[in-house]
Amino acid sequence: MKAIRYSRYEGGLEELSPEEILSLLEDFLLDSGFSDPFQRYDPDPDRAPTLEDLYDALLQALLKNELVPEDWLREARFADRKEETRLYQAIQGMIRKLQEAGYLRLPGEDPTDPAQGGYRGEAGEARFELTEKASDFLGLKSLRELLGALGRNPPGLHPTPHHAPGVEKTGETKPWEWGDPLELNVPETLKKAMAKGLERLSHEDLVIDLAEYTASMSTVVLLDCSHSMILYGEDRFTPAKKVALALAHLIRTQYPGDRVRFVLFHDTAEEIPLAKLPLVQVGPYHTNTKAGLELARTLLRKMGGEMKQIILITDGKPSALTLPSGEIYKNAWGLDPLILAETLKEATLARREGIPIHTFMLAREPELLAFVKKLSQITRGKAYLTSPRNIGKYLLLDFLNKKVRRN
Repeated sequence: MKAIRYSRYEGGLEELSPEEILSLLEDFLLDSGFSDPFQRYDPDPDRAPTLEDLYDALLQALLKNELVPEDWLREARFADRKEETRLYQAIQGMIRKLQEAGYLRLPGEDPTDPAQGGYRGEAGEARFELTEKASDFLGLKSLRELLGALGRNPPGLHPTPHHAPGVEKTGETKPWEWGDPLELNVPETLKKAMAKGLERLSHEDLVIDLAEYTASMSTVVLLDCSHSMILYGEDRFTPAKKVALALAHLIRTQYPGDRVRFVLFHDTAEEIPLAKLPLVQVGPYHTNTKAGLELARTLLRKMGGEMKQIILITDGKPSALTLPSGEIYKNAWGLDPLILAETLKEATLARREGIPIHTFMLAREPELLAFVKKLSQITRGKAYLTSPRNIGKYLLLDFLNKKVRRN
């Protein structure tokens, strides 16, 4: 992929690749609602950007990066109809490029496979839908940024305490036993042959290399999209989405035996497909952590895999609970004893199923820290006190270094 040069215009906009165009749109696509100071205090979780929004976002990105010729700007400023200007036509061409490259789906493009949630809003505005390919590209971009900051490259698979020959060399050896693949350590075997002589060599003298036994990992990422994620002077939700997209790309490309799924939790909880993840926004919600954990356990049972984990990204205490009647009980003041007890009960069930909960807490209030500590103790998971600036660093390091080494 060509690198984008953010400099004064030097050529036709038609030369921009679909990937460069998508990179220009990154901030717009991943917006959590925080960038709109009015929406921040009255979030609309059902807001979906329209094609007109997409046009405006591309225009702003081009202007910000000085990619529009001066004569095009003068023409657009004084035109009676923007549709007749070169700038408008160029931006429409960029949108078509995204569509043809498989990053966007537009209204009526595939009537046999309609966009989730519909293509049109209440007022009939044409809406677009990101594809999984677009989400994967945004994940790759986020992953490169995060791993570049860490100064490392993604490794291969998850080692476990078990050793088996023929996977990834550890530097250790063992005598060959019946049933082992014949992965000989030639130098060590030759030493024994030279000492005993070939005629007296037996199977007990064969030495093989040890390697890490690799196990598949099933992961459910729980993303808190309650109101507090954008309410207190910083955007906590966009960094959470970016690290989730990065993790999805990492698992898909480097850990092909692994699986990952995503759950949003708020007043309730629901699974969200990867293609819809970038455009998700915060809503005027409370925090039903129990519902999120319950859904995550259900998904992990279906996913299978030798290793399972829940990654919980949140900035608040549990403040909502689904009652047996289906009613949502809410209490935003302090740690409600009923909500806390039911949430910790869900954590206990996760422990019985061998599912650790690794929590990435984006706030530092004492009562929240006490809750996270208790949650980690119950499930034997890890707890990280993070911020929007470093959550990616901690989450990816935890995932990449999740190794149990033999002493």
